[in-house]
Amino acid sequence: MKKILYVLDKLALILLALIFVFPFVWMVSTSFKSLQEVLIFPPKWIPDKLMFQNFVKAWSSGPFVTYFINSVLVSVSILALQFATMVPAAYAFARYKFKGYKLVFGITIAALMIPPQITFLPVYLQMSAWSALKTHIPLIIPFGASAFGIFLLRQSFMQVPDEIIEAAKLDDASEWKIMWNIMVPMARPVFITFGLFSFIYHWNDYFWPLVMTNSEAIRTLPIGIAMLKDAEGGINWNIVMAGNMILVAPILLVFFFARRQIIKAFVYSGIK
Repeated sequence: MKKILYVLDKLALILLALIFVFPFVWMVSTSFKSLQEVLIFPPKWIPDKLMFQNFVKAWSSGPFVTYFINSVLVSVSILALQFATMVPAAYAFARYKFKGYKLVFGITIAALMIPPQITFLPVYLQMSAWSALKTHIPLIIPFGASAFGIFLLRQSFMQVPDEIIEAAKLDDASEWKIMWNIMVPMARPVFITFGLFSFIYHWNDYFWPLVMTNSEAIRTLPIGIAMLKDAEGGINWNIVMAGNMILVAPILLVFFFARRQIIKAFVYSGIK
C-alpha cells in the first residue's frame, strides 16, 4: 500500500510539474518558429528551422532599449528603497515592544491585503497634482516600502539569539552597528529571496506602468511587449513570444545566480 501511495504521489508531482512547465515550453518553441509553423494543426513542438530573426524583429519593433533601461531603473530603485525602509522597521518590530506596538504592527500586516489596484486612483490624482506623471516617480515612490518585506525580515531577525545582541552591547556596539553589522549579514539569504520576489513582481508589472505613465520615454518592457500584439497585419505570435522571451530572460538569469541563497533562506526560516 505504501508503494502504491508513493507512486501516486510521484505521478501527481510529475503531472503538476508538466502543467506549470507546459506554457513556458510552448513559449520557447513558438518564439523560434515561422508564422506558418505557429498556425499549423496539429502543432509542431520543434521547428524545422530556428528563426533567430524573430528576436531581432521583436527588439526592433519599438524603442525597446528605452523600455529595457526604464525597467531596470524602476525595479532596482524600488528594491533599494525597500531595503532602506524595511531594515529599520523590521529591526524595531523584532527587538522592541513599544507603546502602540500591536496597533502599528497590525496596520502593517493589514497592508498586505490591499492590492495596488485599489489605491491607484488616489495615487494617480496625487501624482497628477505634483505634475509627476511624465517622470519615473509614480512608478517608484508608491512601492518604496513593503509590508511583506518588513514581516519576512522581522521573522528572520527574531531568530537571532539574544546572547549575540547582549554580547555586542557589552562591547559598546550601538543599535546602528548591531542592526547593520550583525542582524543584516545573518539575514542575507532572506534579503536575496525577498529581492528576487520584488524584482520579479516589478519587472513583470503591467498594470501600474500602464495607468501611471502617459509617455513612451518612461514606459517599461511589459508595456512594449503588449504593444507587439497591436501591430498591423494581425498578431504574429512568434514575434510576441520572442518578445516574452526577452522579458523573462533577466529574471531567469537572476534566479540562476540566486537559487542557492533562496534554498538557504527557506532552511534558515524553517520553511520547507
